[in-house]
Amino acid sequence: MAEDIRWKQRYDNFSKAISQLKEFIEKPELNKFEKQGLIQCFQYTFELAWKTAKDYLEEKGIQDTQWPRNVIQSAFQTEMISDGHVWIEALENRNLMAHTYDEKKANEADHLIRTKYYSMLCELFENLKKDL
Repeated sequence: MAEDIRWKQRYDNFSKAISQLKEFIEKPELNKFEKQGLIQCFQYTFELAWKTAKDYLEEKGIQDTQWPRNVIQSAFQTEMISDGHVWIEALENRNLMAHTYDEKKANEADHLIRTKYYSMLCELFENLKKDL
């Protein structure tokens, strides 16, 4: 029962983070400081997303959830997410996003978050919401 509560508590934090991310996404143009904020917000939202999925999967009896890559694979196999490749890409691009001082990389990260990563986070969020 403790695990059941844990994933729901983490989902609550994920919900708050995704709401903040949505505020960035809804702004059509961001200055360089806002882009840094968007990227940081994406990073912690992504972290909460996979950890919420991890807790949820563990509550459902799936145990191979030590690493983000395993969680993504299990989430794809259980149809919590529809595109495992974009999740793996986002996981790998976390390193790119650490370099927000580089304007070209920050612009690339902004584009990826807006065009691919935000919608994948929303999909997981909505699929988990069904089990609340």
